[in-house]
Amino acid sequence: MKIATSKMKRNIQKAIQQTKPALHLKEANEILSISAGTAEVSGLSQAKMNELLHFKDDVIGMVHSLGENTTGVVFLTNADMLKAGDKAIPTGHILEVPVGEELLGRIINPLGQPLDEKLPLRTKEKWPIERPAATIMDRAPVDTPLQTGIKAIDSFTPIGRGQRELILGDRQTGKTAIAVDTILNQKNTGVICVYCAIGQRSADTARVIDQLKKHDMINQSVVVVATGEDEAGLQFIAPYSATSIAEWFMEKGQDVLIVYDDLTAHARAYRQMSLLLRTPPGREAYPGDIFYIHSRLLERSTHLCEKLGGGSLTSLPIVSTEAGNISAYIPTNVISITDGQIYLSTQLFQKGMMPAIDTGRSVSRVGGEAQLPAYRQLLGPLKLFYSQFEELESFSKFGVQLDEETQQKLNRGRAIRMVLQQTQFKPIDVTTQIAIFMAANNGLFDTMSDEQIVKAQETIRKTMNQRFKNIIERITIKREKIDDATQQKLLTAFRQDLKIRGV
Repeated sequence: MKIATSKMKRNIQKAIQQTKPALHLKEANEILSISAGTAEVSGLSQAKMNELLHFKDDVIGMVHSLGENTTGVVFLTNADMLKAGDKAIPTGHILEVPVGEELLGRIINPLGQPLDEKLPLRTKEKWPIERPAATIMDRAPVDTPLQTGIKAIDSFTPIGRGQRELILGDRQTGKTAIAVDTILNQKNTGVICVYCAIGQRSADTARVIDQLKKHDMINQSVVVVATGEDEAGLQFIAPYSATSIAEWFMEKGQDVLIVYDDLTAHARAYRQMSLLLRTPPGREAYPGDIFYIHSRLLERSTHLCEKLGGGSLTSLPIVSTEAGNISAYIPTNVISITDGQIYLSTQLFQKGMMPAIDTGRSVSRVGGEAQLPAYRQLLGPLKLFYSQFEELESFSKFGVQLDEETQQKLNRGRAIRMVLQQTQFKPIDVTTQIAIFMAANNGLFDTMSDEQIVKAQETIRKTMNQRFKNIIERITIKREKIDDATQQKLLTAFRQDLKIRGV
């Protein structure tokens, strides 16, 4: 018995000597403080920017800032039930969004979760919401027009595929209306459209979706929605998610149009998140990197070279101004990033001029190179004449007596202004626009009333489509200019048809 006990003792001592206990450290990842959709979390020393975090009750968060001892987190879903002390579980994955053809016709949130009543998404791929922009060598010049169907834009501030054209103006001046009309004009063009609603009212977004359905454009579009009622973090990631979705189509060689509605709300959401996470404020309380978050977003819009498929991503960011102040912080930032801007004037809107585009303050820095040659041929003289007319009109308001030549210029200028007006949801094809401006340049509308000018434009549209399909082909497909003989032929036909219809 003593021998057995002694042997057991030796075996226990030997086992103790051979045992090498290891110390395993595990971070206690828990919420230290939580406030209005943001939180500070302890631990997470291995966390990465934009890494997904899981919390209790299926709450999702994203790493937003990395501190020395804490990590700033923004919530992407409702976090009202969380409190200090709750655990944070890192996933090791950065935020991704589903991409693919399956998204066409769908309404989703920035996480790729369906908001419509259709079946769940079953895409094969997911892309990170943050992706590097194409390098200079991977880009090609902007050489193809993206027709908006809006005469005042396609003429004075044309947009090319791959361009970034800002739409800005005070609230309720028609910014979203221009973007929606541009989307509707892409019907039957093969251009994929992505509409990204950021911080908008649910009712406003529902109206846009209703118009896409009504005009049979929803199946050619993807709608990404983060309303004003959603978490600030979800509003922040919305444009990046939408851009990744658009880039998938672009890299398949397709042309894509994306609308950001609007970046002012996006900047406010970012400011809210940053201030709550104690980021030092700068001008207008925005953090110092507010320029960077928009520049890295808009730099992803481009026209790829042929070896990469030749696809393009055209962006129409929307920015709201206050009292027409385009020198405010966010408007000036985005103006400096984009290739031009379409400025909507409150004064023109109040006068009933729709769309209320101020042609003097609107500019397109690259779109003119993509315009059809026939369009450029007509618009050089028209732009010059219209700018002179605006100065002459201001002078004529002093009540001075005008000679016959000056009065004729005023009549033609007012006719051109009327031609530039247009009803919403009624885009006009490019050849009809060219024909209308040709008629305006040659004085066909000088003596007409406003109602007659509207009827005359419809008559010209019918004349072009019914009698001159060969000229339409030469203008659009062969990209030819209109010679003098062809212009006279068209003008004679317009005069005859206007006379027959009593206009």
